[in-house]
Parts: sequence; C-alpha cells; structure tokens
Amino acid sequence: MNVQISPDKLKAKDYATDQEVRWCPGCGDYAIVRAMQNTMAELQAPREKTVFISGIGCAARFPYYMATYGFHTIHGRAAAIATGTKLANPDLDVWVISGDGDALSIGGNHLFHVLRRNINLQFILFNNEIYGLTKGQYSPTSQIGTRTPSTPLGSVDHPASAVEFALGCGAQFVARGIDSRQKHLPEVFKRARAHQGASFVEVFQNCIVYNDGVFDDFTEKSVAIDQQIVCEHNKPLMFGQENNKGLRIIPGQMALEVVTVGQNGVTKDDIAIHDETNKIMAHLLADMKSPAFPTAIGVLYCNQKSTYETAIHEQLKSEIKNKPEADLNALLRQGSTWTVD
Repeated sequence: MNVQISPDKLKAKDYATDQEVRWCPGCGDYAIVRAMQNTMAELQAPREKTVFISGIGCAARFPYYMATYGFHTIHGRAAAIATGTKLANPDLDVWVISGDGDALSIGGNHLFHVLRRNINLQFILFNNEIYGLTKGQYSPTSQIGTRTPSTPLGSVDHPASAVEFALGCGAQFVARGIDSRQKHLPEVFKRARAHQGASFVEVFQNCIVYNDGVFDDFTEKSVAIDQQIVCEHNKPLMFGQENNKGLRIIPGQMALEVVTVGQNGVTKDDIAIHDETNKIMAHLLADMKSPAFPTAIGVLYCNQKSTYETAIHEQLKSEIKNKPEADLNALLRQGSTWTVD
C-alpha cells in the first residue's frame, strides 16, 4: 500500500539561490528581496510556475537571487518580454522587477502598454530617485535641484510620479511600499498577486551610495509615524503618534487636508474613509507630499476588469472552434503565389 506524505512547507530560504548577492552593503534592495522571499513562502508559491523578469539596473539583478525561473533582459524591455511570457504560458506567475530609470525612462512606453492592456502580472518598481548602477546620474523621479554627475548645477526637470503615471495608464491595481517596512511590504506583494490583472507596486528604496537618505523626511524612525499613512480599504485615513490625525475632504472641493480629531470641532466622522475602488481618491493620495502631507502607502487603487491574455486566448479558442478543418498548407498557398520552374 502506497502512503502519501505531504511535502514539507517551503520556507523563505528555499526561495533564495546560492548566488552571491552583489548589491552595495546597506542597499534597500536586500530588504526587498527578503520581503519577496518571505512573500513566496507565505503563499507557498510553486517555484516551477514562478518567473521573475528584469531589465537593466541594480534592481535587475533580482532574478539571480530567487530560486524560481528568471530572465534578465535588456534596458527598459522587461515589460515587453513579460507580456510575451504571459501570453505564451498563462499559467506562469509573472513578476517584473524594474528601477525608476529602467521603467520610467527608456522603458516608459513598454510599461504604459503592459498596464493599459491589463496583463495579469505584477510589476514592482524600485524607486531610489537615481541611476545607481551607472554611478549616480539623475533619473526621471529625481527631485528638482538634485546634483549628480549629469546635473552638476542641480536638476531642473520636474520629477515623474510613478503611481500617478500608472493610474494615468489605466492600471487597475496601484500600491506603494517602503523597503524597510518588512511586515507591511509582503502584505502589499500578496495583494498585488491576488489581483487578476496588471498590478503596479512602487517601493521606495534607499540607495546608500548615490542618494542616501532621499526619503528620510518620511522614512526616518523619528518621523515615520507622523509622515506615513497606511491606506486600508473601508477604514478611516488616520495616522500619527496618537492616531488622532486624519485626512478630510475639503467641503466643496476635490482636495484633501490634514486635520486633528478633537481640534477645531473635528470628529472621527469627518475623516475620509479609504475606498480603493475610487480612482479620484487614489490620485489625491498619490499626489500627497511630505512634510505638508503624510506619504500614502498600501493599496491606493484596486478595481477588477478582464485581462488581456484571457481575451487573446478566448479569441483563439473561438476561431479554432469555428474553423475545425483549418489547413495550414492551404493557408500558406492562398492569395498571390508563384511557381518557380
């Protein structure tokens, strides 16, 4: 008699490879890969059905450190390769790993199409507001005044907002995380994976060498609780050391303001309730900047709609059903043909 034995549950270490991790000591990427390995273990994700696809940059080394399938592609093209991967094998769980330069500069066009098409994959953008791999040039998300080898007098470019770009592209799932929030980040990754469609997650990531402390105004321990707000569906948008600060929609305006419960007649009933299906609210949350506002993290927007690869495969099935006697030889010989003597 055969006795079936359940396989041992995979642990986070089972999703780590034997490759030497080649990021600078103290880089935020270490925290993100650890969070991802923990996420995979919590999900018990089948390694043989999981693939990480990256472009070029520091973040792009990610697939080497995940004991799954992986593909290190070329600069800005990870989204295009991931699209083909998902169409060819819809059963694969596809994760795209990219940096702010890789995704929003040379890869901006490809990111736009993967989001508007709503391909069922997860796109994780590491944002450190710098080109780290090529020695610290300014990137599309760098703030005005950023001094780098390519902007020695300070950048005059208006920075791109990754999540607002994603919302504008028609992304149906948009979220944010922070590299150092190890309990929160896996929860964001799990929500992204559970969503059927293109999931976009921006992760604020510290580059300790070329842009150290760029997010200190809302990530430093001394200010984090007063400068971060975790967005949770159907819950009041409250934050602060005493959890008595909140966001209120200004009466008669489509805008938010920070208020304190118990001051100026403000009560908890005045605090806005987060509705992750409300795209206008998502835009307002994405636009908030420290220190006047807390930085919004968590799921900003989530709304289901049909996925691209599902529509493509249903179309193919329908065509095959309607033409069961299709002849490839006849197809190749139809139309204008030539006979070579």
